[in-house]
Order: sequence, then C-alpha cells, then structure tokens
Amino acid sequence: MPVRRALFLDRDGVINVDHGYVHTPEKFEFIDGIFELCGSARRHGYLLVVVTNQAGIGRGYYSEDAFHHLMAWMCGQFRLRGADIAKVYFCPDHPEHGIGRYRRDSPMRKPNPGMILAAAADFNLDLASCVLVGDKRSDIDAGRAAGVGCNLLFEPGATGKAGVVGALGDVQTCLRAPSGSRAAAA
Repeated sequence: MPVRRALFLDRDGVINVDHGYVHTPEKFEFIDGIFELCGSARRHGYLLVVVTNQAGIGRGYYSEDAFHHLMAWMCGQFRLRGADIAKVYFCPDHPEHGIGRYRRDSPMRKPNPGMILAAAADFNLDLASCVLVGDKRSDIDAGRAAGVGCNLLFEPGATGKAGVVGALGDVQTCLRAPSGSRAAAA
C-alpha cells in the first residue's frame, strides 16, 4: 500500500458550529469554507479523516447509534460535494464525567494521539506529511504527540498568530506547502 497523507479535522468547532453536544442533523450547522477546504485537500491528494471526542455519548446525552446516524448524514453531505471522508474516528469516553463503561481515561481521547495513530495504521499515513485542524489546544496536542507535520488551531477571525488560522481557507497554504516547510506552522 502506498504511503499517504491526510487532512485531520476535529468535528465540533471545525466542521460544524459547536452548539454543544450536537447530535442531530437539524442542529448541525456547517462552518463556512469547510466544503471548499475539503475539496481542495482531496484535489491535493489528501484523505479526509475526522477525529472527534464525543463525551456527550459518555455523559449519556445521546447514544452511539444517534452519533453514527449523524455521521452517516454528515459524510453524505461531503460525498455530495465530491469530498468523501475516508473515516470518522471518535472517542465517547471521559475520565471524570463518563457514565459506566465510558468513565475512563482512554488513549483515544484527545489530547492523547490514539485516534490519529489508528488512522495512520489503517491508511498507511506519513504523519509528518499530514495536516490537522482543530479548535482546541487538546486537538493540537494530539497532533503533535502523534507526529503530525502541520497542526493548525482554528480561531475564527484571528490574524497574525503563528500556527493559528482565522478562516478555513487559510489552511490551503499548508496543503500546498512542501512537507519540509510545514513544520513552521505546527
């Protein structure tokens, strides 16, 4: 299998507006520019991989079935726009607020790198050539711990901060940059 690269995306706050424990299509509001970014990433040869903590499942706010239903709908929206998502990795666990079997400190829960490392194994990814976009420090910490070459914090409207993008379109530069020059953005 050839070595590949991926664009890792957090879900809430990067793909959709984080309204707090979004688990139905009716509450799902796509962030401006996400489809354009993902289409461009695919044209540049990147796989699209979602890595998302989903403590709402662990807290009992919604079920894994509801989450899978929403992800099937979301992936369908991307597919309609020619930007197929390769896979969605999620972690329902929470070390303090999880209920029952979900109350644990999982190696998959960001800031731990487990979901990213699982994707790397599943898709034979060269993590140093990959890009991650997240809206929380835990996303960036997970990317760094996994060895992702370019880790970008998405803060809508931000300008002039190293490693921070104020619009999803700003990620395009990192997608086009040669692998060796991406480290500056990490």
